[in-house]
Amino acid sequence: MTGVAKTCHHCLSKMASNAYFVVGLLFFLAVPLTMAFVGVKSIDDCPVQPMIPLYLLVGGVIGSVKVTLLLYDTTRMRSLISKSVVIGDDDADEYPWRQNANKYYVHVILSLFLFVWFLLGNYWVFSVFQPNFITPFHQPQDYCRKSLYLFAVFVLTLSHTVLLLLLCCGVCLHVCSQTSTRDDYEDSDED
Repeated sequence: MTGVAKTCHHCLSKMASNAYFVVGLLFFLAVPLTMAFVGVKSIDDCPVQPMIPLYLLVGGVIGSVKVTLLLYDTTRMRSLISKSVVIGDDDADEYPWRQNANKYYVHVILSLFLFVWFLLGNYWVFSVFQPNFITPFHQPQDYCRKSLYLFAVFVLTLSHTVLLLLLCCGVCLHVCSQTSTRDDYEDSDED
C-alpha cells in the first residue's frame, strides 16, 4: 500500500507544478464561454422552458468568472514559486502565496452559486425531457430548438462526468492519505 501512497503524492505534486493544469483550466474556460454564447444567441428559442437559455447564459458568465479567477490564482502561484520568494523579517506579508480571505470567500460563493445553478439546470432541462423540436401548429409555444436543448443536455452530462471524476479522485486521495504514514515518505529519502 505504501507504493500507492507514494504514487498519489508524486502524481499530485507533478500535477500542481505542471502546465497541464493551466491548459486544463483553459479548456474549462471554453465550456462556460460557449455556454454564454449559446444562451445569448438562443434566448427566445425554447418557449416550452425559457429558463434553459437563461441557465446557459448565467452559468456560462459565472463559470467564466470562476475559471478566470482560478487561472489568475494558478499563474500567480506559479510565478511566486518560480521566483522562489524569500521571506524577510520586514516583509508585511509573511506568506505571499496564501490567498487573502476575501478571494477565498469569492471562490466559495461562486462555487456554491454554480452548484445550485447546476441543480436548477438539471430540473429545467430534464423537466421537459424530449420536447418538441419542431414548432407545433396547434401550440406554437410548445417547442425547444433542438441544438439548444441538446447542448444543454451535453453541458449537464459533462458536468455530471466531471463531478463523478472529482468524487472518485477525492475518494482515492482520502484512501491514500489514510493508508500512508510519515514513514512512507522517510523511506523515499533513503532510496
